[in-house]
This record gives sequence, structure tokens and C-alpha cells, in this order.
Amino acid sequence: MEIKRTVIAIAASLVILIGWNYLATYMGWITPPPPPQEQPATLSGENTPAPLPDPAAPIPVYPPSAGRVIQVETPLYTAAFYTGGGILHSFSLKKYNAGLEPNSPPVEMINAAASAMAPLGLLVNGAPSWHTGSWSYDGGDVTLSEGQTATLTFHGEVNGLRIRRDLTLDAASYAIREKVTLLADSAREIRLGFTVDTARFDITGADHNFTRIAYDLDGSFSEETDNNSLEKGLNPSGKINWAGIMSNYFAAVVSPQADALAVRAKLQNGVYRVAVEETTAVRADIPGEVACLYYLGPKDQQQISMLPEKMSSIMRYGFFSFISRPLIWLLNFFYGFVHNYGVAIILLTLLVKIILWPLSHKSYKSMQQMKKLQPMMMKIKEKHKDDREAMNREIMQLYKTYKVNPMGGCLPIVVQIPVFFGLYQGLLGAIELRHASFIPTLPFTDLIWLADLSAKDPYYITPILMGGTMFLQQWLTPSTGDPTQRKIMMIMPVVFTFLFLNFPAGLVIYWLTNNIISIGQQWWQLRKA
Repeated sequence: MEIKRTVIAIAASLVILIGWNYLATYMGWITPPPPPQEQPATLSGENTPAPLPDPAAPIPVYPPSAGRVIQVETPLYTAAFYTGGGILHSFSLKKYNAGLEPNSPPVEMINAAASAMAPLGLLVNGAPSWHTGSWSYDGGDVTLSEGQTATLTFHGEVNGLRIRRDLTLDAASYAIREKVTLLADSAREIRLGFTVDTARFDITGADHNFTRIAYDLDGSFSEETDNNSLEKGLNPSGKINWAGIMSNYFAAVVSPQADALAVRAKLQNGVYRVAVEETTAVRADIPGEVACLYYLGPKDQQQISMLPEKMSSIMRYGFFSFISRPLIWLLNFFYGFVHNYGVAIILLTLLVKIILWPLSHKSYKSMQQMKKLQPMMMKIKEKHKDDREAMNREIMQLYKTYKVNPMGGCLPIVVQIPVFFGLYQGLLGAIELRHASFIPTLPFTDLIWLADLSAKDPYYITPILMGGTMFLQQWLTPSTGDPTQRKIMMIMPVVFTFLFLNFPAGLVIYWLTNNIISIGQQWWQLRKA
């Protein structure tokens, strides 16, 4: 009885933990933001950049200074900067397309709606420098080849403060490193705000792939996906390592150099906006320097490893990140041999099951022992049905006599849960699975099937198979004789099937493979018994 209750509690926990985001979205508790309306960004006129305001303040409109668009081309992305303040006009990733179609456009980190909010705009004492100052830029368009770097230098004068913005680009990285040089005619405190803005991006598997605002406060990762909270605004402060906007697969973040900082974040007109502020002292006629780093690109382990260590949490996979990271490394290791991420997931699941085989075997063996004791336990319960203390004492003596651990069937399962969740979180956030195919079309047809492991199965074949295998697995599990609890356990496959209908196909393949291997293991142990 106690074992079954524990197993039910564990199963219920799995349902709650895995299904929360799905149910919350389905029921409307958490609503993903609507796609931004595509509007032409004139950069001077009606659709104009605005600074990040106080959450309670009205939305201001600030056109930039006069300027022109500078085109930047690298092996990784194409970008356009506006010389009137050094703000981003567009930023598109060359190696990542929005859809599976051959002519699908690239993923836009900065689209028309976001560019109207002046991404990478510099705030000076809360004011938009691109609007209040006059700016100049010497040079033309930039094209980088492999191994090359370039620096874009913008000069501005804002309310008596001379500003020089040096933005350094690297052909091998999605990072943009900025150095701001300040020169004033009198000593004063200057509050600078570094901004990133982007509309919702990468909507593949939208039910489980929210665009959200995230930040790292003194080594503690936090994120917010609720639209109501984001529209009101967030204002964390402290030692901010980085802050920005991210989805499961992409991130647009800024990381300042200073320690004492504040973040202002907001969802405004369908655009996510983040400003990281710091205060610096400027002495009369003596230049002062402030630095920061922007990253606009994929959440790719190799790329993130090139950034400062304090930005490593961008690749966070959840509470079990310490398990997810090596498992994703193994996934890529297998992919290097089979060149198919679907097959790599199957091999990874098989490896995990082999490693956990002793625990699974011990759990199953303990359940079989408990099943054998059920007739004697039922007699004890009938004998002492009015004396619970005597009943528990005699049952414990029964366990001792036959050397059975009543928790032996559950403890191995508890040990395996972190591994399962680590793999679950890893697969959910692995950009390697985005647009990675397993079986591109249904066999003997030209219907597109598992062509994108980050999207759901369009025909729900794999989730239904997963539910069927889970039902068979429950049927093979030794029963303790309690019909009510067994019926509850048999409902679990139905619940999981419902939850997994819209899950990314890569996750469903993992659970389906895990179930099939578990069925084989249980059949072998049942036959041996």
C-alpha cells in the first residue's frame, strides 16, 4: 500500500511538473504574446524609437537624429545600424531559418517592430541619446570574412556630454562588444542605460517555447513569461551579470561591466524591452570609459562558451542543468556518428537505461517481493482492522521476517527522476533539435512528418504510441492487489498522452523509446521470475 502511494505521488509530481506550462497555456493562465504587427520602420516619422520608460509613465515617442543606414555582413548574420545614435535597424541570422521551407526567411532577432524601439540605443540619465543628441559616423558598409573583426565608431554630443561609441564585431561570434568613452566639461555623475529590444521570435513549438525576459542577478537566474507582469514592468537591481530576452533557442541579452546595476524590463506594444543601467563618475575634461557586451544569436553551447563566464547561465536548462549539459554533450556525440538527431536521441535513451538498469531491476524485484506478501498483508489488515497500531506493528514484522524493504521499489525510481527531468529539460532547450529531422515524411507517402524535432508530431502518431506503450508498461508492472490504486495508475497513460500531444517530437521520441526499453526489461524480468 505504502509503495503504491509513493509511486502515485511520484507520478502525480511528474504530471504536475511536466504538464504545468502546457495546462497553464491551454487554460489561459499564461498567454504567449501575440506576434507583433509588421509595420514599416521609417526611423524618422510616425514609427519612431522610444526609450524604456518607467512602468507607470506614458509611452513617449522619440525620433532619432539625422543619419543613414550602415549595412554589416558577416558569415553568421546580416545587420543594419543607423548612424543617428548607433541603434540597430535589423539583425538576421544566416544559419537559422524561420521555417522548414527552402525559401523560408532567416530568423530576425530585430525586425521592423523592434527596430522602432531603438535596440542598442544608449540612454543617458534616462534620456534617449539617439534623440537628444547630434551624431556622426565616418565610414561605410562593413563586410567581414572568416577571422576578421571590425569596429563601428559613432560620435555624439548629448546635453554638453561628448560620447564616443565603439562597437566591435567579430566574424566568428554573434557578440557585439561596446566601449563608451565619455568627456564632459564639468565633473558629474552619469547614468548610462544599455538597451536590447526584440519582438517575439522563433515561434516553432510555441506552446512550450515562450519568448520571455530573463536575467542573472548575482549568479541567480530568473525569468518572467507572464504577459501581465511584463506589461507592468520589472525592476530588479543588484549585481546584474546579464539581462535580456530569450526563447528556448535564441537570446538577445546585454552584459555590463559594472557590478552595481539596475534592470528595467517591459513588454510594450508586442516588443520586449530591456535596459541595464549603471552609474559612472566623469571628471572635467578627463575621458571616462564604460564597457558592455551584447549577444544576439542562438543558445548554442560553443558560441556561449566564447562569452565571459558570468554569461554561461544563458544556457541554463532548468533545475537539473548539471545533468542536462552532459546529456546534451552525449547527444551531439552520438549525432557525430549517425548524423540523425532522432537516432541520436534513441541511442542516448538506450545508454541512460543501461546505466540505470541496476536501479530499475532492483525496483522491479522489490515490487515482485511485495506482491508475494500481499495475501499475508490482507489477512493482517483483516485481523487488526480495528487496531491500526497492532496492524502496522505486525506488517513491519512481516517485512523483517521476509527481509523486504517496503520502500525498495520506490527509492530507485526517486533516484532516476533527476536524470529523466535533466534529459527532458535538455531536449526541450537544445537548439540542435530545431529543424532537425528524424523521419521527414510518413513512410510510403510524401506527407511531412517528423521533419522538425522541436515541433509537435502533426499527426499525433508518436504521442499515441507513447500512451499505448505506457499503458502496456503499467499492465506489466506487478500489482499489489489494490484495484482502486491500480485503476488510478492505469489512468496515467491517458493523462500523459494528452500532455504530450503538443510536445516537441524529440521529447516524445525520448519517452516512447524509454517506454519500449522498459517494457522489454519488464518482460525479461517477468519471464525470468
